[in-house]
Amino acid sequence: MPRTRVFKSGNSQAVRIPAELAYEDAAAELTISRHGDVITLYPARTGLKDAVARLRGMPKPPDVERREPIEMPEREQVG
Repeated sequence: MPRTRVFKSGNSQAVRIPAELAYEDAAAELTISRHGDVITLYPARTGLKDAVARLRGMPKPPDVERREPIEMPEREQVG
């Protein structure tokens, strides 16, 4: 497991992320959260418009297989 150290950067603490764990985009915007002693970094959520644009940019899925509806038996009501 890679290890690193905390260091001072101005009035903040900073951490170097080892190359094998680094994000491809060096300018990636991250969200940080802390739960006890655990600090978690993850990519910041983008707005809904950005999410829709990224989804539209994805390749189209193959044709969807159509299925016949399944008949469900009636259930007894409890209570």
